Amino acid sequence: MKTRLTAAVVLLLAGYGIGRASQPAPAHVYELRTYTAAEGKLDAVNARFRDHTRSIFERHNMKSVGYWMPMEGPMAGKTLIYILEHPSREEATKSWAAFRNDPEWVKVKAESEAAGPIVAKAESTFMTAADYSAIK
Repeated sequence: MKTRLTAAVVLLLAGYGIGRASQPAPAHVYELRTYTAAEGKLDAVNARFRDHTRSIFERHNMKSVGYWMPMEGPMAGKTLIYILEHPSREEATKSWAAFRNDPEWVKVKAESEAAGPIVAKAESTFMTAADYSAIK
């Protein structure tokens, strides 16, 4: 199921690039992130992203491509999947370090986790577009 979901997200990412295909694109890297919420905490995870995280990402040169939630299967109701675009792998490392130390993020994270963690597991995969991808 996870392979099928990952393939669907990659197809969505390819579709995202169709409008950009006519312009030469820099060699960006994409980061696929999968968050499994702590039991009963998916709403809190979504609220934190909706109300705070996305704008903090933007401040640190982390472009949100999209956010998805599985509709069926074992990941439904407890998983948030998203893709970030970074100028390079090195910039991604710098951006994540700056993000983690951002005073607003530190405050928001502490407040949202006052009653305990809201993310049980976070996975990250860095990707580059294939030479035949519309996003290149």
